[in-house]
Amino acid sequence: MPRAPRRPPQLRGRVFRGSTAVSRGLLTRNDLRSSAWRPLFRDVYADAQLTVTHTIRCAAVGRWLVPPGTAIAGRAAAGLYGCPSTSAGAPIDVLVSTDSRIGPTNGIRVHHGQIDPGDILDRAGITVTSPARTCWDVARWLDMVEAVVVIDALLALRLTTVPALREYALSRAGRRGWRSLLRSIDLVDAGAESPQESRTRVRLVLAGLPRPETQWVVADQGRFVARLDLAWPQFKVAVEYDGLWHDDPEQFHRDRRRLNRLLGGDWIVLHVTAKRLRDDFDGFLAEVKAALRTRAARSHDRARTWK
Repeated sequence: MPRAPRRPPQLRGRVFRGSTAVSRGLLTRNDLRSSAWRPLFRDVYADAQLTVTHTIRCAAVGRWLVPPGTAIAGRAAAGLYGCPSTSAGAPIDVLVSTDSRIGPTNGIRVHHGQIDPGDILDRAGITVTSPARTCWDVARWLDMVEAVVVIDALLALRLTTVPALREYALSRAGRRGWRSLLRSIDLVDAGAESPQESRTRVRLVLAGLPRPETQWVVADQGRFVARLDLAWPQFKVAVEYDGLWHDDPEQFHRDRRRLNRLLGGDWIVLHVTAKRLRDDFDGFLAEVKAALRTRAARSHDRARTWK
C-alpha cells in the first residue's frame, strides 16, 4: 500500500514558499512533488486541499514574487474588486514603477509605468491599483471590447463613475493611454450584467449599429412583461444573450418562456450564444441589421445607418 504523502500540520491549509519549507526541514524537494501540494508559481505552493481563489493567488504574488510598491493591476485588479472578468489560473497583471526591475516569472504579466499618488490602494492587505487606474490600464493593455468589459463591471459595482474616469483621463492628457480611456468611456454602460452582454453590445456598436438600451423593461398597461438585455425600443427589436445564469439550467427555459410573451407585443427578439459570437458574429450582425432596417422602414425612419 503506497505511503501517504507528508503533510506537516504547520503547512496544512496554507500557501508557502517551497524553499522555506525545505530549509526549515518541514519538507524535502521530493515531498513538494507529491499530490499533497499544489504549485502556484515558482517556489510558491499551496496545500492541495485548499481552495485556491483569485485573491489567494494575488496575495501570493504580492507577498513573495514582486518588489515592494508593486500593485496587482489590470484584469487581476478588477477581479479583486469583484468583477467577473478574471478566469481561474489566468496570469496576474502587476504594475511596477518605471525605475523598478523585475525578472520574468511564469504566471505573472509585468507592466512598467508611472504611478501617480492615489493610483494604488491597500485592499485587505493586497496592494492593488485604484478603480480609475485599473480602467486606465485595461484601456491601454487590452483591445477596445475587452477593456469595456472590465470598465462596465467596475461601473456596475459603483466603484467609479463615467465623469470621474473622464476627469482622470483628461488630467493625464498627452500621456500614453489617455485617448484610449476616453474612447472606452464612450462605449461603457453600467447596465451590462455579464461580460458577454458587454461584448455583444460593444461589438454591435463598433460594427455601426445605433447604441442599444441595456436591461430595458417592457410593460403592458403598467404590468411587467420582460426585461431585455439589449433593446432598441423605438423599433421593438431586442437581443438576448443565452447563457446559463447562476448555475441554474432551468433559467434558460424560464427566459425563453418570458421572451415568447413579447412576440404578441410585436417585438423581434434575437438570441445569441457564446459560440455564435465567436464563430458567426457577421451572420448575427446581418440578422440584427435586417431586423432594424425592417422596423425602421415600417416607422418611416431612415435606415441608411445599417446598410
